Amino acid sequence: MGATVTLTALMVLVGWSDRLNPVDHPILACAGMLYPFFLIANLVLLVVWIFVKWRRSWVSLAGLLLSYPATRTYIPLHLSSTPPQDCIKVISYNVDLYNLQECDNPQVAIYSYLEQQNADIVCLQEDVSIKPDYLKEIAKIYPYNDTVHVTRPQLVSINAVGIHSRYPILKKERIWYESEANGSAAFFLQVEDDTVLVVNNHFETTHLNMADRERYRNMINGDMKRGEAHAETRMLLGKLSTAMVKRARQANAVHQYIERHRRYPIIVCGDFNDTPISYVRRTVAQGLTDCYVESGNGLGISYNQKGFYFRIDEIMCSDHFVPYNCHVDNKIKASDHFPIICWLKWK
Repeated sequence: MGATVTLTALMVLVGWSDRLNPVDHPILACAGMLYPFFLIANLVLLVVWIFVKWRRSWVSLAGLLLSYPATRTYIPLHLSSTPPQDCIKVISYNVDLYNLQECDNPQVAIYSYLEQQNADIVCLQEDVSIKPDYLKEIAKIYPYNDTVHVTRPQLVSINAVGIHSRYPILKKERIWYESEANGSAAFFLQVEDDTVLVVNNHFETTHLNMADRERYRNMINGDMKRGEAHAETRMLLGKLSTAMVKRARQANAVHQYIERHRRYPIIVCGDFNDTPISYVRRTVAQGLTDCYVESGNGLGISYNQKGFYFRIDEIMCSDHFVPYNCHVDNKIKASDHFPIICWLKWK
């Protein structure tokens, strides 16, 4: 019974850990990554107690009820429905610099996919190295295109956030915050008689190289000795918490920018590089509708490489819109991310 109480308490605490600012609690703020493990453990314990001594199942049941907001955020459940007419179709996609090694020609695959999707607004992250021929082709579908480079000039690698749109782009603004190679930008679109603000984000990466990710996968698969696993955990927590501190400040800057522009209908999307139970997602979502939580179904895993299987890509909107059928499309494998798609209906 003691183990049940402990696991239940930990699940509840982890479920509410997105209230912790990583600037003040860098290690504890990483706890949200563990939420699915505690959730599964408590569900197993609940079933065990129901069959062994059902009166004791109330502990696990109470924990599940107390952590329901976290569970709904992490794994929402909705029946799919046909989006109504006159919706705005939005896609957010980290295209991995059009450089995924496992794909023969990522750029061709991605632009063919975007042509098939026939969306109204497409927000891209790591949107660089585009060949002029492809730009001409994509302009036939999306007549309005723009890119904001977010990498500091002295760095060799480059990064940008871009947009393809059926609606005219009135202007763009860089949302300034500290980062070497990540950033956010705001695009003002003319949608009929309204000006819609679209905020495209690529928050700080975890800075884990491929060797780090491979060791992480070995650790969670149990293919690592205890001493090695302990050292690996400390190393991973150090890198993850450092990146979380940077993302927290970036999320605060974006939230403040959104608050200053509340007079506009707002769409926010991008690669948040953080899990659904995180300070970053909760901060940006304040005053907005998280489209996946409100209309998605299941885990919605959008990052798909080396054991880091999380939903880190998001679409959010102001209360001018109602979201429909937000989902992650795992059929296109031209990047280390899957695109997230949503239909937004004007209220």
